[in-house]
Amino acid sequence: MTDRFPPFRLRMALLIYALAWWVLLPVAVVYLRLRARKDPDYGLHMGERFGLARATLRQPVWVHAVSLGEMRSATPLIRALLEQGETVLTTHFTPAGRREAIREFGTEIAAGRVQVVWVPFDTGFAYAQFLRRFAPKYGLVMEIEIWPRMIMACRARSVPLFMCNAQYPQKSFDKDMSGWGLRAALTGGFAGGFVKSQLQADRFAAAGMANIHVTGELRFDQPIPHAQLAAAVKLRARLTQGRPTFTLTSVVQGEDAIYIDMIRRTKDAFFVYVPRAPERFDDVAGMLADAGVRFARRSELLDAELGADTLPQIDVLLGDSMGEMYFYLALCDRAIVGGGFVTKGAHNIIEPLALRKPVIVGPHIWTIAYPADEAIAAGVCHHVQDEAELLAAVTAPVDVPEQLIAAFYADHAGAVDRTLAALPHALAGRPAPDGAVEASGGDI
Repeated sequence: MTDRFPPFRLRMALLIYALAWWVLLPVAVVYLRLRARKDPDYGLHMGERFGLARATLRQPVWVHAVSLGEMRSATPLIRALLEQGETVLTTHFTPAGRREAIREFGTEIAAGRVQVVWVPFDTGFAYAQFLRRFAPKYGLVMEIEIWPRMIMACRARSVPLFMCNAQYPQKSFDKDMSGWGLRAALTGGFAGGFVKSQLQADRFAAAGMANIHVTGELRFDQPIPHAQLAAAVKLRARLTQGRPTFTLTSVVQGEDAIYIDMIRRTKDAFFVYVPRAPERFDDVAGMLADAGVRFARRSELLDAELGADTLPQIDVLLGDSMGEMYFYLALCDRAIVGGGFVTKGAHNIIEPLALRKPVIVGPHIWTIAYPADEAIAAGVCHHVQDEAELLAAVTAPVDVPEQLIAAFYADHAGAVDRTLAALPHALAGRPAPDGAVEASGGDI
């Protein structure tokens, strides 16, 4: 960790940032209380938000996965760390991420090998308490989460903090590098990074990060819950009645009208509709009802084992549950990944590809440039530019051989092994010998 960090302009900004947090801290608490009206978990264990968690682990590997998507990408790496004999602390901001960690690692939590807590508010006091209680060996921040006090507190206590499975989307990079470049400068406070591609490594290096290792995308190594696939096999023919089936995943606010109109205009097809956030389940149900679509909610139609004695005549199954995405994907012939019809950008396309399902994605894919660009080039992802192209992709889908998807997936797997191989070198602050780790990741 270089003495030149932070530069003077960033040091001044950090002082202002710290003062702002103390002023706005009551607002953050009120925000969580308001969110708790729709999801009560937001209001639980509030002391953890101030770093006051009761530590059951000492010197664990700390993995910060802010929400559900980041937790899913972290899961295969956490499994590998546990197999090496480590204990793991996971932190989250959203209930979705926390619930996924508890669901996935319930056995390990009971055995005292994994602990799950809220990430502290980004204040020096909260992180001082948090780091004193847990004394983590090192931290892995999934994707791109840049919190100033988290970074500075880890540096002050000599806790190596790395970005992991990291990417720097072009829009974010351009914005961060403009003006004073304060957010980009903060990347220099990390002990290093494990990034998805050589392009991402170049961007992080330009922003000021050192000790970068190209390790690929961890989601290609995530485990598949085979019980969900088996349940889908039993249900699929009865539910879809042989119709072409499409699963819409992670649909976000602002694009429901587009997808519901597509459903209404598509004849003799079946759809599974999965909103991105649980607080939207009721709203989407209302929109489907207002549109006159024949639908049923998973929570009302299926039992805990994803079965049903009788099934109504419906055209849409509303996926109003969490942690069952592979079940929903296993029901379909191809997937439509949400987020692409709003400027915030599309979500993960890897889960459907894991099940050898072709993918359709909307125009805005800057958030998933890797691996979306590669998947489009390989012919396993259809990048539609507007609503007309979306409708055409559904009514006259292009055939994609399963072998083509399998080959693409195999070419991009292995990020867990590359990350584990890179970790000792990253902790020592040196590159892998002869660039072996970086080369194995390739220019992905």
